[in-house]
Amino acid sequence: MITVQDLTLQFGKRILFDEANIFFAPGNCYGVIGANGAGKSTFLKIITGQKDANKGNVSIEPGKRMAVLSQDHFAYDEERVIDTVMMGHKPLWDLMKEKDAIYAKPDFSEEDGLKAAELEAEFAELNGWNAEPEAAALLSGIGIIEADHERLMKDLNGNQKVRVLLAQALFGDPDILILDEPTNDLDLETVTWLEDFLLDFKNTVIVVSHDRHFLDTVCTHTVDIDFAKIHLYTGNYSFWYQSSQLALKQKLAANKKAEEKRKELQAFIDRFSANASKSRQATARRKMLEKLNVEEIRPSSRKYPGIIFAQEREVGDQILNVKSMSYEMDGQTLFSGVDFTINKGDKIALLSKDSLATTAFYKILAGELSPSEGSFEFGQTITKAYLPTENERYFETEPKSLMDWLRQFSSNKDEQYIRGFLGKMLFSGEEVHKMSNVLSGGEKVRCMISRMMLASGNVLLIDEPTNHLDLESITAFNNSLINFPGIVIFTSHDHAFTQTVANRIIEIGPAGMVDRLSTYDDYVNDDRIKESRAALYQVPA
Repeated sequence: MITVQDLTLQFGKRILFDEANIFFAPGNCYGVIGANGAGKSTFLKIITGQKDANKGNVSIEPGKRMAVLSQDHFAYDEERVIDTVMMGHKPLWDLMKEKDAIYAKPDFSEEDGLKAAELEAEFAELNGWNAEPEAAALLSGIGIIEADHERLMKDLNGNQKVRVLLAQALFGDPDILILDEPTNDLDLETVTWLEDFLLDFKNTVIVVSHDRHFLDTVCTHTVDIDFAKIHLYTGNYSFWYQSSQLALKQKLAANKKAEEKRKELQAFIDRFSANASKSRQATARRKMLEKLNVEEIRPSSRKYPGIIFAQEREVGDQILNVKSMSYEMDGQTLFSGVDFTINKGDKIALLSKDSLATTAFYKILAGELSPSEGSFEFGQTITKAYLPTENERYFETEPKSLMDWLRQFSSNKDEQYIRGFLGKMLFSGEEVHKMSNVLSGGEKVRCMISRMMLASGNVLLIDEPTNHLDLESITAFNNSLINFPGIVIFTSHDHAFTQTVANRIIEIGPAGMVDRLSTYDDYVNDDRIKESRAALYQVPA
């Protein structure tokens, strides 16, 4: 359906990809991965014709329609929401406009009648009579209530606009669907809806995402941009990650015999193929993995940060007691009646439909805000380490080198000691002298993680840690919390992150809280507590 031939893109001396050749077949979902700056989004722009390559070409099977998730959240501000969705099928939308213009003519002629009849036939062929009901069903499925369908786009908030633009891309059953970070700003229910939609989608999907659970659920293939090459692998992200790590381990064990390596890789493929039976795409994925040749598995050049949280001392019996705590902001109750005690071994996912509620809760525990009602008390053995979701204030002072910026948070001022923590977060060599006022969003988060590791806390307070991080950093952070022996309270929209770390769920809202010893998946799928969860947000006027 899409053929990429000898594709080369170079900026100055830097080569993003060199003579890439790849074929995207119908019925498959391709997850495009690569380190930050590898060229994932640029690759999608070349496929969609928004950007030209230095060499090579992209050809699409004649007659096939491509839909692209729009990144411009203001392009349709003057349009109705329902119309914005239908604009996703441009041939149909143009036909509708032409048809309406003819019928609106004051001097409607016989010639106009013939043209209108011709357009009506084309309209019916494109299933035009069902266009508006289908657009409405998409909007409802993606969380836009019926009352908002007739509103103008400019009257929606940012999260709602993202959902409408996603519905626009999905509308009209396109032959090729291009999605760049489609899960950004979507809640769990909407992401699950999108996963189900794509699992039932019979055409070609090419997607870039940092959400590992999403990639694992929907993708049949992984497109890896690495070594200035683009390689296609059968299987989802977890299969690519685990197989590349195994291949790297084997590469480092240079004296291992070739046949032993082959057997180890084949055993891995067999295990993963068997596990595919648990997925919603079980049969197709298992068959593809069974055909995979071990020679296709290669080590990755990715560098994973060394995120290691070492607690200075173990927690005692008294860790944290929260009593009847509430918080209001600008007259609005963000949460109330929060009451719990933390026990040894707890790794708590703190949830709320309103991110302002969870952020306020962390700021209270960190001593940056005071509760409107209630109280909290940490035990005497507790040392906190806090990673806020908003970190600008930590970088607004006079610009410093990264070395000096991190040194201000450490009692040990030794250069090698400080350099070690920066090195763990992949700031090496001369990069430690980079100035703090020129950092990207991802670099700032990596600096904040270095600061957090320095604290050696036994209670970690972590508010949306995966924002601005690449897949490698997210994976390293995820593994570090799994292995951390102390207490963790965290909030994340990354499904895999939350599922693999949390053993207790606390959800807070304006009308109270729900507290369960549970994994994330068990919690959100438990029908017995759905009413209790819904009641958290039903506040009397």
